[in-house]
Amino acid sequence: MKRVLGLIGAAWLSTSALSAPLTVTPVSTKAGAPLPIHIGGRVEPTADGYRRQWPGTYFEASFRGEGVLLKIGEGDVILRISVDATSAATLVKPKPGLYRVDGLANGRHTIRVDVASESQAASTVFGGFYATAGTRALPSPARTRQIEFIGDSHTVGYGNISAKRDCTQDEVWATTDTSQAMPALTARRYGADYQVNAISGRGIVRNYDGMPGDTVPAAYPFTLFDKAKRYADPAWHPSLYVIALGTNDFTTPLHPNEPWKTRDALHADYEQHYVAFVKRLRARDPNAHVVLWATDMADGEIASEVAKVAARLKAAGERNVTFVPVTGLAFTGCHAHPSTADDGRITTALSTYIDAHAEMWARK
Repeated sequence: MKRVLGLIGAAWLSTSALSAPLTVTPVSTKAGAPLPIHIGGRVEPTADGYRRQWPGTYFEASFRGEGVLLKIGEGDVILRISVDATSAATLVKPKPGLYRVDGLANGRHTIRVDVASESQAASTVFGGFYATAGTRALPSPARTRQIEFIGDSHTVGYGNISAKRDCTQDEVWATTDTSQAMPALTARRYGADYQVNAISGRGIVRNYDGMPGDTVPAAYPFTLFDKAKRYADPAWHPSLYVIALGTNDFTTPLHPNEPWKTRDALHADYEQHYVAFVKRLRARDPNAHVVLWATDMADGEIASEVAKVAARLKAAGERNVTFVPVTGLAFTGCHAHPSTADDGRITTALSTYIDAHAEMWARK
C-alpha cells in the first residue's frame, strides 16, 4: 500500500488506504460520548484517562459509523493506530489533545491503539475513544485467552525495528516496537489478550552491568514504576506465563562493589529468587502453564541457569513448567538485540510447547 508522511503538530503521521484514504488529525471540537474500551496491560484510571508505564499497552473499541475520536494525554510515546486489523497511522510524540480518525466506510469498525515505545522514564496517558456525529457505540472487543509475558529488553522489543546495531539512545527509543515484538506475535497467533510486564536492562537479582534500579521482581507487583499502587485486576488470570529473565544478570562481569563475590554466588542467588518469583505467580494462578525461555548468549550461562530454575520448580512439585531454549537468533537489532525476524523465531520456538498443551485454554 502507498504510505504518505506528513507533519501534524509534533507527531509524524503515516497513513494507508482502507476503504478510503484514512486521516488522523488533531481537532478542537468537543468529544462526544465515550466508547466502551478494552484495555490490554496495566493501567491506572485517572480523570484524564488511563495512565500506563509497562510496555505493550493497547486500547480497543468498536463502533458503527464513518469516524471516531481518540484522546491523547501527556507523555512522550509512539502510538500505532489500526482500524479493522489494518495498519493505519503512527503518531510519534503526539501533542496532548483530541484526534479524529476519518475516511472509513459507514459500517462496523474496530479501532486499536498500541503503545509501541518503552516508557521507563515516565508514565504516559491515553484518554480513550469518543463518538463523532452519527457514530454508534458497539460492545468493546473481548477475548477469553490470556497470556502474560514477563522479561527484559528481549521481551520489550528493544530496537527491534532498527536496520543497524549501533544506535544512540534516541534511536533505540524510536526503533523499539513492542507491538511487533514476540509477545504481540504470540498473542495474535493464539487469539489472546496479553500483558507485557518487562523492563529493559533489568534482571532477577542483578541489572545490566550492575546498574542501580529495581529488578523486575521488585517492580512487578505495582501498576506503575513509582510503586505507589499495587496492581490488582480480578479479571486477569492468564492461562500462560512466558518469562525470560537472566540476560542482564549474566552478560556482564561482576564488579568489586557488588554483593556477589563469585559467579557461583550469583548463580545461587539468581536460582533462589527466580524459583520464589515463579512460585508467587503460581500461588495466584495455580493452574497456569509457565514457560521459561532463554537465548544461548553469554556462552550458554543464561540458558544453563534457567534450565536449573525449571528443574528446581519441577522438583518442588510445580506442574506445567518447562524450559524452552532459543537458538539461531541473528541479533541485528540495536545493541545486538533481537530483530522482528528474531521475534518471529522466538514465537515459533514457544509455539512448540503451546501447541502441545492446548488444554491450557480450557482451564477455569
